[in-house]
Amino acid sequence: MFNWLDNLVTYLVENVFHLSVADGIGSSVHFFIYDTIKIIILLAIMIFTISYIRSFFPPERTKKILERFGGITGNIMASLLGIVTPFCSCSSVPIFIGFVEAGIPLGVTFSFLITSPIVNEAAFAILLASFGWKIALVYVVTGVVVGVAGGILIGAFKMEDQVEAYVYEIQSRESKIENMTTAQRLEFAKQNTKDIVGRIWIYLLIGIGIGALIHGWAPAELLAKYAGPQNPFAVIVAVVFGIPLYSNALGTIPIAEALILKGVGIGTAMAFMMATTALSLPEMILLKKVIKPKLIGAFVAITGAGIIAVGYLFNGLAHLLI
Repeated sequence: MFNWLDNLVTYLVENVFHLSVADGIGSSVHFFIYDTIKIIILLAIMIFTISYIRSFFPPERTKKILERFGGITGNIMASLLGIVTPFCSCSSVPIFIGFVEAGIPLGVTFSFLITSPIVNEAAFAILLASFGWKIALVYVVTGVVVGVAGGILIGAFKMEDQVEAYVYEIQSRESKIENMTTAQRLEFAKQNTKDIVGRIWIYLLIGIGIGALIHGWAPAELLAKYAGPQNPFAVIVAVVFGIPLYSNALGTIPIAEALILKGVGIGTAMAFMMATTALSLPEMILLKKVIKPKLIGAFVAITGAGIIAVGYLFNGLAHLLI
């Protein structure tokens, strides 16, 4: 899809900067320029498209939709709505409170909380640009599955008593859901695209910059030895190290791409990315204000186990995906 861009950047690096793409510096410069342009193009397209779709699902409507579903269907709907109403792990917490006080089952609420930060249009766009449609699609599907399965398990444990009592006592006011015209939806999508790209471009460049350094300078043999698919514990270690960190998929995907090109297992890189987005330390601190440690522990353990399983699945399917 982007062969023209690859050729253009190669020409720029070799004929304007007078660097060889086979060397460390030239390879890093090529990676940085190529990935920046490629990702921003797809990012803008995907954000605009999904923002238009998202205009049909404001938080109030999302809550109303989930109120109509119960059981496993509710978990599935919550995870699917988490895709088109994406929030980072921290901003999902106020939404979580609103769902709980509205009477939406706890397990269904957690399905949304798990999926929303992992799967969003920006992450899909960057995955598509970096790895192709197969990996992007499997990432979305497995992110939804982790959210559905995690919510079902948390719901089965009947841990409603682990939510702080004041959350149930909050009285939400009915918000009016405004119907938008097509022109308003297009304007919403345009403004949302400008807003999101404007807010995340610096993190994107930092992530691509780190990825470029890894791509050009990190020792491939060492990374492949300790974090390659042959190391049976690499995925577990990646998740354990990823949980305390805070980042979003936009900054970690370029790093994951560079690691994979250096021989790190694709499942290891994906698991690290999911862990940093779904189980960040700031999110745990915020959740501590609304749920008790026992439920936080169950959330981390169940979601972490699901992400580990996804990592091993990616490693097992690597020959089909790359």
